[in-house]
Amino acid sequence: MNNNKAKVRLRAIEPEDLDLLYRIENDMKLWNVGASNVPYSRYTLHDYIANAADDIYVDRQVRMMVENEEGEIVGIVDVVNFDPGNCRAEVGLIILDAYRRRGYGSSTLQQIADYALNVLHLHQLFAFVDMRNEGSMSLFGKMGYVAAVKIKDWLYDGREYRDAALMQLVF
Repeated sequence: MNNNKAKVRLRAIEPEDLDLLYRIENDMKLWNVGASNVPYSRYTLHDYIANAADDIYVDRQVRMMVENEEGEIVGIVDVVNFDPGNCRAEVGLIILDAYRRRGYGSSTLQQIADYALNVLHLHQLFAFVDMRNEGSMSLFGKMGYVAAVKIKDWLYDGREYRDAALMQLVF
């Protein structure tokens, strides 16, 4: 796929990540790129961190923090809708504004692809990407994802419906 210069480390969410997770989950600008469009309380997020089994086969999802070489959290990556029977999963990625366009997104997607192929033995990863989000469309394309389908009015940003591309990476 891609040799990335930016190095990242993916790790489990820790209790000390609660404040950052709270800010991300309650950032209304991000609601139209994910499956949730409601605010989360600190209690709910604390409960999520405390009770997640950290086993993708139990939870059918895993969320990991993305750290750079300096140990700074640069984003969050999710593997959700894990379907071991059909050997696929959905990817969601948020790189914090201050760290965008530095290679962290591509490095993260590369590590998730390696994890999906070599650990989970998946056949494909997929993502729903807002077609107006040129940065995300470019990132996923650069990492080998192909826009398989255009889905009309798939995302709603609170004002208007937006088309999404179902991006697939088939191994």
